This record gives sequence, C-alpha cells and structure tokens, in this order.
Amino acid sequence: MFTNPAGMTRLDGNQFLGAGQLFWSNTKFSIDSATSPGLGSNNGGYAVGHQGWFPGGSAFASYTVSPDVKLGFALAGNVGGVLNYTNDWVGRYYVQQTWIIGMSLLPTVAWKVSDKLSLGASLNAMYGIYKTNVAINNVDPLFGDGRLKLKDETWGWGANLGLLYEFSPATRFGLTWSSQVNLNFNAGLLNSSLAIGIKIPQTAMASLFTQVDDRWALLGSYGWQQWSKFGQIQIGIDDTTNPTSITANIPFKNTWHFAGGAQYRVSDPWLLNFGIAYDSGFQQNSSQISPLLPTNTAWRFGIGGQQQLSKTSNWGFSAEYLYGGTLKTDLHSKPVALGGRGDLVGSYNNTGVLFFGAYYNGTF
Repeated sequence: MFTNPAGMTRLDGNQFLGAGQLFWSNTKFSIDSATSPGLGSNNGGYAVGHQGWFPGGSAFASYTVSPDVKLGFALAGNVGGVLNYTNDWVGRYYVQQTWIIGMSLLPTVAWKVSDKLSLGASLNAMYGIYKTNVAINNVDPLFGDGRLKLKDETWGWGANLGLLYEFSPATRFGLTWSSQVNLNFNAGLLNSSLAIGIKIPQTAMASLFTQVDDRWALLGSYGWQQWSKFGQIQIGIDDTTNPTSITANIPFKNTWHFAGGAQYRVSDPWLLNFGIAYDSGFQQNSSQISPLLPTNTAWRFGIGGQQQLSKTSNWGFSAEYLYGGTLKTDLHSKPVALGGRGDLVGSYNNTGVLFFGAYYNGTF
C-alpha cells in the first residue's frame, strides 16, 4: 500500500499490520570562531526532536474482494521533520523550532491482470502540520529578542501508482510513481497573511527481487525524487532596521537513490533482512547548509528480522543507521548590533540517525 500498491495482490486473505517507530538523531551544531560574538555561545543542543528522540507509528489493512482484486487502507507518516533548538542558540534568527509533518491516509486498490502482471493505485490524502518559531533581533538589548510564530494545518492530495511483473515464481520487478503533493499553508501576520507553499517531491522507483535458492534472496532498487520543487521557505528578518522581506526560498536539486539488500532464511520461522542504500544530496551547496534542514547526502545501513508465529501471524523488527557526514554552515548578514542576524559559521559534525521499528502482522 505504501511502497507499491500493486504488491497487494500477493497478500493472502484479509490482513492487518500495525507498526511503531522510534529514532534518535545525533545532530548538533558546532560553533566556529567566525560566528558573530554577539550571538553568544549556545550551540542549540540536539537539533532534532526531544533530546534527539522522536516517535512514529503506522497501520495497514487489506481486504480480499476476489482472488484478483484487493482493497486496502493505510495510515502512515509520509514526510516529517521536527527541529527543536534552544531559544537562545546562536542561530536563533534563522530558526528556533519548526515542525513539518505529513500524515497520509491511503485508500488503495490492486488488480491482478494476469498471472504475471499486477497493477495498483492509491489516493494520497496528506494532512500537513506546519509550525515555526524564529527570534527577531531587537536593536535595543534592554528589550531582548522578539519572536515570530507561525502555525497552520492543511490537506494536500496526490496519487501513488504501482506495477508488479513476475518473470517467474522466483523473480519479480516493480515500478512505482508517487505524485507531488502541495501543502499550501497560510499564517496570519499582523493585518495580512503569509503564504507558505511546500511541495512534497514526486518520486519514481524501480525495484527487483529474485529468490536465489531456498535460503537466499537478493533485492535492489533505483529511484529519483524531484526535490527541486520542494520549495522550503526560510523565515526571519535579515535586517530589523529595514524589514522589507521576511522570507527566502531555499533552492534544492533533484536526487537519486540506489539500494541493494538480501534476505536469508535462518530457519523455518525466522527470516533475516539486511541492506545498504545511498541518497544523493538535495541541497545545492554543501557549505551553505541551512540550520532549518541540517541534512543532505545519506548512507543507510539496515538490518531486521521476521518471525512466523503461526500460519496467520508474524512479527518483525528492524534497525537502521543513517550516516549524513559533516555539514557546513556559512551564513552572513548585517552585524547583530545593527539589527541583523550576524554571521553564523560552523558545522554539524558526523551527523547520524538511528531508527528502530517493530510490527505485528495478522491474517484473518
């Protein structure tokens, strides 16, 4: 339902799957000596979630209409990012806290056209939540910083299409396409409103699975995402003595994805999964990373296992490490004493994220 809706035709009977996720992000800003002294010395702590931790969850259900037609419904977190710097950190004039969360409701249908070909489609009804806080420099230090708060919720709509072709009982090929979803947020600002348009990128993916023997299977995927349309907006006032503009688009570029993995049947009830993936960088300049999005290229290393509990139920777990490398920030503005943001120079060293997940799957 979530990755390739055509794959629903391979599910037996009626099924339900519930999953929980938890991740911890090692994302901290290291202040360079070139940062304006007037910004202080607070590095903001762990930038993601609460002390680096953030939870998630998802649920899926499928229903067999006939041997060739399946209906499904999914609830899943599609995209998201939660940044939570301390309020007085050195980059507070760019961001203090921000939430961008997209929860998707996915009614899905799949049709087995022939013994080899299956097609699937789902409607992606995405509920978006946007919230951001940014400090505003007050030229008179007696009054301290001001703060700009923006918050809105909206719906966006898209579609996912999938194809599954089985060359043989041991080898199958998949193609998927997910459309762009527009989340058009509007936030009140004094006597006017501020439009904040975020476009969730469209994605295309090709994948291959082959069962080598009774114990081993090999998997691979190749994909593309149109991040150049993402349109993330950086909010704040660059010069409080002449606040003519408070928003700026952050430019992005399209990305490529490569992955390879394997499955190993340890015993009759246990199946082991492991793999590696690479995603190219979506930010244009690796030395100009915005504190609003401290991420770029990513290597992922994953492992998981599944145990068959009975003929009608199984459970599984997974763990993944994402290595994002060192990201540099080199942003300049008017001096703090003159109402500007100052110079924010530093790096996010050896960024990484640990993901943990567990699920239960039952057939009824």
